[in-house]
Amino acid sequence: MAQQHLEPTDPTALVVTGDALAGYLRAQATEFLRALRLHRETGTASAAEESVDAARALRRSARRISGSLHTFRPLLDAGWSEEIRPELAWLSGTLGLEHAYEARLARLLLALHRLSGSTTLPSQATSEAPAERGNLTVGAAKAGALLDRQLTLARTRAHSTALQALGSSRFHAVADKVAVLASEVPLTPAASTADLRPLASAAEERLTDAIAALPLVTAGHPYNAEALVHGLSPDPSPHPQDGPWHQVRLLLRLHRYAREALCGEGAPVDVRLFSAGQALNRHRDASEAAAAAASAARTPRIAPATAYALGVLHADQRHEVEAARFAFQQAWQKQRLEAV
Repeated sequence: MAQQHLEPTDPTALVVTGDALAGYLRAQATEFLRALRLHRETGTASAAEESVDAARALRRSARRISGSLHTFRPLLDAGWSEEIRPELAWLSGTLGLEHAYEARLARLLLALHRLSGSTTLPSQATSEAPAERGNLTVGAAKAGALLDRQLTLARTRAHSTALQALGSSRFHAVADKVAVLASEVPLTPAASTADLRPLASAAEERLTDAIAALPLVTAGHPYNAEALVHGLSPDPSPHPQDGPWHQVRLLLRLHRYAREALCGEGAPVDVRLFSAGQALNRHRDASEAAAAAASAARTPRIAPATAYALGVLHADQRHEVEAARFAFQQAWQKQRLEAV
C-alpha cells in the first residue's frame, strides 16, 4: 500500500524530538486537569450540559495521553507508562458508557420511526397507530418501548458507575499521576535527541496493514449477505466481521494522535483521515445498535409483532454497517490516490 509522501513544508519533514512529545503530553495533562476542575464545579443537575462537556473533555485528554504512551513507549519510562495506560483506558471507557447508551437509544428510535412511517416516535406511539405498514407499525411502538426500558436502565447504571468511578481512590490515583505529568514527563535519557517520526510511521504502518486485511471488495457491494448470516441468532457474541473494523478504528485514532504529537493540535486537519474516521465511527455506532436490537429480540415472551419489528431494525442497522464500510472504502482509496 502506498505511503504518504511528506512535502518539504510539512512539519513532519523536520526532525521532531522527545521535547515535542513532552510538550504534547503536558498540554493534554493540563486539559485533563482543566476538565476535571470544570466537572467538579458543574457537577449539579442545573449544570448537566456543562458536566457532560467536561466528562467528554476528560475522555478526550485521557485517550490522547494513553494513545501517545502506546505509540511512543520506547521514549518513556516503561514502568510508569505501563502503570498509567490501562488506568486511562479504564477511565475513558467508564465515562463513555452513559453517552453511548443514550446515543444508541436515540439512533434506534429514529430508525424505528423511519422504518414504520409513523408520525410519532415509537416510544410515543400507541397500539392505535395507523396500520398502513402492517406488523412493523404495530410492533414498532412496543419495540421502541422495550428498547427504551432496556437502554435507559443501562444508561442509568452507567451514570452511577461513572459517578462512583470519579469518586474512587482509583480515579484519584490516576488524577494525581496526570497532575505530575502536567509538569514533568518521564522521558528516557535518549528521548531528548531521538526522532519521533519512525515511531509515528510505525503506527501508520500498523494502520495500513490492518486496512489491507479488510474485505474492502466485499464492502464495495451494496448488499453483503454474509454480514447478515447471524441475524437474530441465539448466539449473543459480537458479529465476526466487525472486530477487524473496530481495530482499524482504534489504529486510525492512534495514527491521528501521533500526527498531533508531531505537528501540534493546531496543524491543519487532514480531511481524508477525518472522513475515514467518521465512517468508522458510523460503523461502530450501527454495529452496536444492531447488537442492541438483536439482544432486545431475545427477550423472553415478547409479541411476534415486536420481534418482527426488532428483526427489521436489526437488518436495517446491519445495512448501515455496510454503508459505513463502503464510505470508508471510498475515503481511504481517495487518500491513497492523492498521496501517491
